[in-house]
This record gives sequence, C-alpha cells and structure tokens, in this order.
Amino acid sequence: MSDAVANLTNDTFDSVVLKSQGLVMVDFWATWCGPCKIVAPVVEELAKEYAGRVTFGKVNTDENPDLASRYNIRGIPTLIFFKEGKVLDQVVGAVPKAQLKSKLDSHLG
Repeated sequence: MSDAVANLTNDTFDSVVLKSQGLVMVDFWATWCGPCKIVAPVVEELAKEYAGRVTFGKVNTDENPDLASRYNIRGIPTLIFFKEGKVLDQVVGAVPKAQLKSKLDSHLG
C-alpha cells in the first residue's frame, strides 16, 4: 500500500472516513482474493490521479470483520463511496478503471 491509500482499521475508520467532509472511496479486500489483486493497482492509480480531491482507503476484511459486517460486505472487492459520513454508492467485483473514474467524477460533480 502506498502513502496515497490509507490502511483503515476498526480504530481509524471513523476518523478517516466518517468524519471526512469530502469524497472517500474505500476498498474492502482480503489477501487471498484474486479479483482484489486486480483492483488494487487501479485504486493506487486513482489515488494519485485524484490526490487532494478524494481520500482513498483500504479495509482488510479478514483483519477487520466488524467493519465488513457494518457495511454488509458479502463479496470482495467491494468499493464504497462515502461523502460526509454517508454511503453514496458501491461497486462489487473487479470493474474497469473507467467505471470507477466515472463514479468518482459523478460524485465530485
């Protein structure tokens, strides 16, 4: 994980995600998940492209099952978009970068 994407835990999630005034994209993932490995570099690229405009974080669902449960994560990767502490949207599965950019742009718009 790079400096552009925060590693979120039960202890840091609320302060980084729910108390943020701006747009936050959180990637719920696990080390054993193949599609998560496909999405990870895309999230890193987006974090660099949207630096200063969007906050990016990752939650390892195996290490933070309470967070996965709180957001009803049934399949991973699940990417959830938050703004001012509220869930705006979510995407499940490995989706193309263009689709994630479109979601980010629409929520920034």
